[in-house]
Amino acid sequence: MNIFLTGASGLVGSVFARAAARRGHRVTGVVGTYAGELAGVAVKRAVDLTDEGATTAAVLEAFPDAIVNCAAVSVPEQCEADPARSQAMNVGLPALLARLAHHVSARCVHLSSEQVFDGTRPAPYGADDAVVPINLYARQKAESERAVRVAAPEFAITLRVPLLMGDSPGGKRSLHERLLADWAAGKTPRLYTDEFRQPCTADNLAEVLVELCERRDGCGVRHWAGTELLSRHALGVKIRERFRLTETQAPIAAVTRAETPEAAKKRQACLALDIAPLAALLKTRPQAVAAQVEGLKVPVPVREWYLRQS
Repeated sequence: MNIFLTGASGLVGSVFARAAARRGHRVTGVVGTYAGELAGVAVKRAVDLTDEGATTAAVLEAFPDAIVNCAAVSVPEQCEADPARSQAMNVGLPALLARLAHHVSARCVHLSSEQVFDGTRPAPYGADDAVVPINLYARQKAESERAVRVAAPEFAITLRVPLLMGDSPGGKRSLHERLLADWAAGKTPRLYTDEFRQPCTADNLAEVLVELCERRDGCGVRHWAGTELLSRHALGVKIRERFRLTETQAPIAAVTRAETPEAAKKRQACLALDIAPLAALLKTRPQAVAAQVEGLKVPVPVREWYLRQS
């Protein structure tokens, strides 16, 4: 299968390329300014994904069997800082890719987010539950879901995913990488004890994405995550324990939403996802947190600091 992948140098895209290549697929990977090598990418293309003409030309040249969209402005603060660019990446791009998928009869797999929900209930959200976005990033993701569904109803599947863990190419993108960078810089990260997420790893998600490319018997919106719901603070503690760091070496400040009321207005308290419907269809199994954390590696930017801690 010939796969056109956006966000090939990102946390998910880089892992997806390797997973797809292992299954014998050929990946054309689109990057922005990333200059390094990317394992699993047969053809690397530098494309401005906010340029509709350039993106269309790249897709048509590849003429793929599947299009996988892992590109996004995924940090809510960055969306607020540059709403025009985030609108182009988070809404305009997936809408264009879905139209192109319909044009070339390709499977289209688009990544959305748990954040389309407001997080006000402890029960898991189902794929058919009404979305209630509470920040700009979430509103853009909800809009992208509608655009993809309208443009390619017979080809597209949108996968809502949770807080992701894993090893990114540059060693700076995922949660454990950011925590280790803070500790190496002598900082004390503040993590919420009353904000709950259902994390999964980029590696696990990548296997799911490959399966979704290989089968076309499902369209619409689906959910994927890990098997456990836990607080951001508890997850930070598990990461500290994974790297065998002490509280002195790796301090964490426990905070509550009540202590940061203004910030909490744009943050969801509990984002549990019902993954049972999709899990019943796939060979890939969702992971427990212990398995997710065990596979994490020390990123290159903090390796020297980490070695001094032992």
